[in-house]
Amino acid sequence: MAEPCPRCGYRRLSTDVHVVEGVCPACGIAIEKWLKRQQQSVGHNESETEPQEMRVSATRLLSIRTFRELFLSVPDKVDAVSFFGRCAIYVLLFFWGCSFLMNGLAWEGIMNSFMHNINLPFHEFGHFLFQPFGRFMMILGGSLFQVLFPFILCLIFSLKQRDNFAASVMLWWCGQSYIDLSPYIADATYRGLPLILGMGESAHDWGNLLRMTDMLEYDYIIARGSFLLGAALMLLSFIWGAYLLYRQYRGFENRLI
Repeated sequence: MAEPCPRCGYRRLSTDVHVVEGVCPACGIAIEKWLKRQQQSVGHNESETEPQEMRVSATRLLSIRTFRELFLSVPDKVDAVSFFGRCAIYVLLFFWGCSFLMNGLAWEGIMNSFMHNINLPFHEFGHFLFQPFGRFMMILGGSLFQVLFPFILCLIFSLKQRDNFAASVMLWWCGQSYIDLSPYIADATYRGLPLILGMGESAHDWGNLLRMTDMLEYDYIIARGSFLLGAALMLLSFIWGAYLLYRQYRGFENRLI
């Protein structure tokens, strides 16, 4: 029995004598030539696919290597004072950060803390900095600059100074700044928190912001989101800092001066 046509599947019959041998009576292709073209086409596609897959793999490898070089690199040499000093800073920030995480949105533990006194000048400067962009941005600018400043320092320490441990500390500060804002946001409806310089309820940033955007009823949800984001950044800083110290510890004997 004749083989079926590779294109349409037609089997040549004994009555198809009017068609030249090697040509399909149904679709009219020259079978040998058609098969040859198909093989050439498959080979061409495979030759294009392999370099493309290699390029994708190389790009992924480069991305991973670049990430490691930028954010996971540690100094080639470190003295004992610096190493153990960083360990002490890490332990201090770890337990201090855990105290913020356990207090939740309770404003007493957050706004009466030493970190609140550090955040406050940057918060107030943010109002001045964003004043040229209108009333809404001026009000938002305090909270915005409070979280942006430590995040910018984090990028500077990591990308420019090549000090990833210092960058992890700045990330901790950024996370704490979000936590620091959370009770202020939650107080938007009641405006009961004490403000600086004896300012009245009319100076409540988040009370004004959420009223201007008609989102006052979502104050607790937004406050909770700010707290959870801050907690996530703080936990990330713990993991980042611990990994950097672990890498230094593994090669400590070889890098110790």
